[in-house]
Amino acid sequence: MNRLLLTRIDRYLLRQLSFALLAVTSGLVALIWLTQSLRFVELVVNRGLSMGVFLGLTGLLIPNFVAVILPITTFVVVQFVYQRLSSDRELTVMRAAGLSPIALSRPALIMGCVVMASCFLLNVQIVPASFSAFRQYQWEIRNRLAAFLLQEGVFTTVSDSLTVYVRARDNDGTLRGILVDDARDPANHAIIIAEHGRLISTAEAPRMLMVNGSREEIDRATGRLNVLTFDETTVELTQDAKADEQRFRDAGEMSMSELLDPPAGAIQSPRDAGKFVVEAHRRLAAPFTALSFTLIALVAVLTGTFRRHGGIIRPAIAIGAVVALLAIGLAIVNLAASAPVLIPLIWLQAILPGVGCAAYLFGMIPESWFTRLAPQAR
Repeated sequence: MNRLLLTRIDRYLLRQLSFALLAVTSGLVALIWLTQSLRFVELVVNRGLSMGVFLGLTGLLIPNFVAVILPITTFVVVQFVYQRLSSDRELTVMRAAGLSPIALSRPALIMGCVVMASCFLLNVQIVPASFSAFRQYQWEIRNRLAAFLLQEGVFTTVSDSLTVYVRARDNDGTLRGILVDDARDPANHAIIIAEHGRLISTAEAPRMLMVNGSREEIDRATGRLNVLTFDETTVELTQDAKADEQRFRDAGEMSMSELLDPPAGAIQSPRDAGKFVVEAHRRLAAPFTALSFTLIALVAVLTGTFRRHGGIIRPAIAIGAVVALLAIGLAIVNLAASAPVLIPLIWLQAILPGVGCAAYLFGMIPESWFTRLAPQAR
């Protein structure tokens, strides 16, 4: 009977924690997605991309958002749900029924372990794959797809240094009245004009075949205008004038095996070598923060003396501790990239707070030690 009662309480607490975690995480992800997606509105407004392409591009960022905020929302949910149970005297009744701190913590710890496993999956597999797809998709839009969205009578910005104007577009795809402002090579800023032409799709990059026109450049040495007429020429519609340029992949896109053994050409500078190792350790250590934050919240709500109207000091200390740990984690990751000897601190920042809170919560560390250090928290 006692086992059945505990099982029902576990399910009751788990249900509240799970629903709250789903709601809070979904709301924050939607808010972050909305704010971050505003950066890409320019692709829709100025380059004529469809809403489907916009949603597909920005949707690839969602796994990264989830991986970052999931440990934080876990802390918030555990803190809120248990604080509400305490205010409603439900925790008091559970304690009076004989439930120990371990029994009361079990549902939150179960959820914390599930979140930790989810973060492992996100950090190791899903986030690198989605972020790599996002970068590749974004690069193709900026360097390839946008060239095929030329509109009549509109100056289309293919990139920051390449603008194309088309006066008319026939049904067979022929472009008439073409003007190209090509500033991709700062030393040879050119204006290219042609009577007509058409777009050509290639494996490397889109190109524009231009017929009966001229290329005008300013000779920087003499200041004279050089005009070259042509019967036929092609212009590559990419961000860089080199069609065979490969997109550089950063550490966030690489798999764990690539981070530990970078492929040839991945390390552009000796200073970048540490970034790959640090990123690998960060992905493996970050999920443990979900369990540590869960234990910090449990210490804040399950320890200390009972107050009829609740208390704000212990939750405030817990919030401050989580904010401090997040700031310390960012600082350690940035410093460890240039000083690999600091890499063990990444693991300590993720695991040590949880170990200390678990020892305190479950009685391995006497509560009197913390009472002497911070009596006001009682």
